[in-house]
Amino acid sequence: MFLKLWILSRAFVVVRFMKFQSKLCSLQADKRAHHNALERKRRDHIKDSFHSLRDSVPALQGEKNSIKQASRAQILDKATEYIQYMRRKNHTHQQDIDDLKKQNALLEQQVRALEKAKGNTQLQTNYSSDSSLYTNRKGSAVSAFDGGSDSSSESEPDEPPNRKKLRVEPS
Repeated sequence: MFLKLWILSRAFVVVRFMKFQSKLCSLQADKRAHHNALERKRRDHIKDSFHSLRDSVPALQGEKNSIKQASRAQILDKATEYIQYMRRKNHTHQQDIDDLKKQNALLEQQVRALEKAKGNTQLQTNYSSDSSLYTNRKGSAVSAFDGGSDSSSESEPDEPPNRKKLRVEPS
C-alpha cells in the first residue's frame, strides 16, 4: 500500500512537471514566434525603405522592373552621389540668386539715380551705356537685362552645370 501511494505521488509529480514543461515550452515558443514576427516586420520595413530610396534616385528609377536589381550597397552609393550632386546644384543656384540680387540692387540704384537726375532736369546725355554691362568670368560683356545665367537643370551628377558668374564693376 505504501508503495502504491508512493508510486501515485511520483506519477502525480511527473504529470505536473510534464504540464509545467509543456506550458514553459509553449511560452518559449510564443516568445520566439513574437520575436520572429517583430524581426520579420523590421526586415520588411528596411526592404521597403530601400525600395523607396531606389525609386527616389533618378539613376536607379528604371531598375525596379529589370532582371538585375541594384544591391543595397549600390542603392546607398547612388543615393549618396545624387545627394552630393543636388547639394552642388543648390549651391550653384544660391550663388545665381545672390548674383541676381546684387544685379537687381545695382539696377534699382541706377533707376533712382536716373529718376533723381530727371527730377532735377539735369539728365546727362553722356550717360554711358557701358554702366549697364557686366562681365562674366571669361571677360565678355553681359547685359544686366539678360539674366546672365545659363544654369542647366539637367540631372547629370557627374558634370557641374556651366554658368556665367556676374561681376559688378563700379561705373
